[in-house]
Amino acid sequence: MKQFAEKISSREKNRGFYMAVISSVALSCGGTALSQTNNVPAAGVTSGSSTNITDLGNVTVVGQLDQARNQILPDLGASAYTISKAQIAALSQGGNAPMSEIILRAPGVVQDNEASGNLHVRGEHANLQYRINDVLLPEGISGFGLELSPHFIETMQLVTGSLPAQYGFRTAGVIDITTKSGAFENGGEAEMYGGSYNTVNPSFEYGGSDGKLNYFVDGSYNNNDLGIENPTSAHSAIHDNTQQYKTFGYFSYILDDTSRINVMLSASYSDFEIPNTPGLPAGTSPNGNPWLPGTFNSSNLNENQNEQNYYGVVTYQKTAGELNYQVSLLGRNSSVHFTPDPTGDLYYNGVASDVSRNINSGGLQTDASYELNDHHTIRGGVMVLGESVAQDSTSTVFPVDGAGNPTGPAFPIVNNNTIYGVFSGIYLQDEWKITEKLTANFGSRFDVFNSSFDNENQVSPRANLIYKPTDSTTLHAGYARYFTPPPVENVSQSTVNSFDGTSNQSPGGPNAPDSPTKAERANYFDVGIIQQITPKFQVGLDGYYKQAKNQLDDGLFGQTLILSAFNYAHGEIYGTELTTSYTDGGFSTYANFAYSVAKGENWNSSQFLFDPTDAAYVKNHWIYLDHDQELTGSFGTSYLWKESSRTSTRVYMDALYGSGLRTDSTSGSGQTIPNGGTVPAYYSINCGVEQSFKLEKKQMLKARLDIVNLTDNSYVLRDGSGVGVNAASYGARLGFFGSLTYVF
Repeated sequence: MKQFAEKISSREKNRGFYMAVISSVALSCGGTALSQTNNVPAAGVTSGSSTNITDLGNVTVVGQLDQARNQILPDLGASAYTISKAQIAALSQGGNAPMSEIILRAPGVVQDNEASGNLHVRGEHANLQYRINDVLLPEGISGFGLELSPHFIETMQLVTGSLPAQYGFRTAGVIDITTKSGAFENGGEAEMYGGSYNTVNPSFEYGGSDGKLNYFVDGSYNNNDLGIENPTSAHSAIHDNTQQYKTFGYFSYILDDTSRINVMLSASYSDFEIPNTPGLPAGTSPNGNPWLPGTFNSSNLNENQNEQNYYGVVTYQKTAGELNYQVSLLGRNSSVHFTPDPTGDLYYNGVASDVSRNINSGGLQTDASYELNDHHTIRGGVMVLGESVAQDSTSTVFPVDGAGNPTGPAFPIVNNNTIYGVFSGIYLQDEWKITEKLTANFGSRFDVFNSSFDNENQVSPRANLIYKPTDSTTLHAGYARYFTPPPVENVSQSTVNSFDGTSNQSPGGPNAPDSPTKAERANYFDVGIIQQITPKFQVGLDGYYKQAKNQLDDGLFGQTLILSAFNYAHGEIYGTELTTSYTDGGFSTYANFAYSVAKGENWNSSQFLFDPTDAAYVKNHWIYLDHDQELTGSFGTSYLWKESSRTSTRVYMDALYGSGLRTDSTSGSGQTIPNGGTVPAYYSINCGVEQSFKLEKKQMLKARLDIVNLTDNSYVLRDGSGVGVNAASYGARLGFFGSLTYVF
């Protein structure tokens, strides 16, 4: 469940291990909690540590090195929502749920359709960075295939707010994952999971140690008929099968009691059918003649997308007295390939585009901390990341006259190019314990972005204050200057004018403007308070405000499900988050509520994507961003009881609520207002039960039943209109899922 848990930092053998918390909001897991934390140094013992230093040998060394790693990159002053592997098991669908479904239970996270980025944090479109064991995961091609599986997670944090200086570039939130390790996961499990929508999802995981080597591996296969959200309100989608293969490996070798080498490897391969909407009106046949009724049925379209992601990280970590540091080399390959229905897409869209993007990334990340004295801990680091994106497309189109009528048979236009981007950043900051109750964390970072289309840099100061007037009250306030380059993989470098006079001509017409996408620059303010009402009941309130120049956004334009980036000249985002939780023995419950407003004015890049009438309106009017949702809520409750020393039962129920994402509206004069309205409010209720039976030694058998959308509520996430929205999508209807797991 989601509960507030105050963590107090401690010093471990003069290494200055500052880990602390001021607030928490947690997720129902039968007595365990997803907690929101804000680090504040104080005397005591860090709660929730994953180590056990009373053990001997290998486990002790691993635990101490894990603590030293946490000392390097604490999230001082930011809000961190933490969930453990045990908590994941207590969520709807457990470890078989998409990563996004787990993150959605945190406050301020908004649900969206898979094709457009899947979720939004604090009014942002994407702008999330993923870290595994404190090492940045390079960006992949944005799409709907979530490559990360919850199976390998020991703990996961969503870090938001006024971020410390170590976090650069992607700043709406940080998904920070600590992997399972063979030092603490000596054994494994095999699971068969399946149910509605022809879901078949076997998986395995295994970890152990051999001398100085610790290792953990997992793998899964997932086949189902709801790979992307349904574009209709029907229970089952048409042509929506997906097959996904995922594997992850973590290997750690202890060099001595102060250093180790870690290796992480991951691969995912996913095929998706693009779901069809029946009854669409067709336009023109492939030979340029008018479409004849009955010639083609939109239910029979055959569009597909393939996504592949592979990455590897090698990290050297060392602790030497007051100094802790780690150095990582990282590399990644990510690709997406959309294949059209060569005949049907011409009928319905006037264009059939075969599009592929492939990104290769490589870089170096170094972070260090040094405890100067009892009052100051200095931290700094450097990151350099290079990306190269190959963008290849072949679009079959018709020649058209000035009125848009076909004048001849279809023909292909080939557009192949490569773009690059280099992200470089350096930071330095000081954690200053001013008094026992007041701590400041201040510093700055300098970032440089060089690419084929843009070259910019910025100095970004950061400052956070954490004040704890009583043992039950913690306040924090922070300011951060942010510099956010556009995602290279989403910047289209197509030759816009090559489609002039064709059925794929820009909405802006011939010679449509195409200013380069620019980096966003923002001022971000965050304040909050956490109050422990009783030892079992806690409440938190947080507020934020962001003012941006060149506000970045992404959207789906045209037929492919590949995002394109663009800017608003000005942006403004603000909101509040209220979190509550209560825990008593095996019973736990939580409720989160968020209010958010996200607006932008004047599209000043990639203008060819937009209708000229809409662009003229947005040039002088503030509009809501398409992913803006005013009200968002999540609720959960669970109960865990042990029937005997060999059996236990967990039951849970949770719910999500949203006031609705944006869609276009019409003014009284007939003027279309981009993103001026919202789709209807929605809710979804889930419940489940898990029964565990202990066998011999550590062996266990677990049986589980999950019910998704208990009331079979049909709700729309997107209605097909809005800026950068190219299709309707509905939430999943009623589904029954079950699993049988053998733990050994």
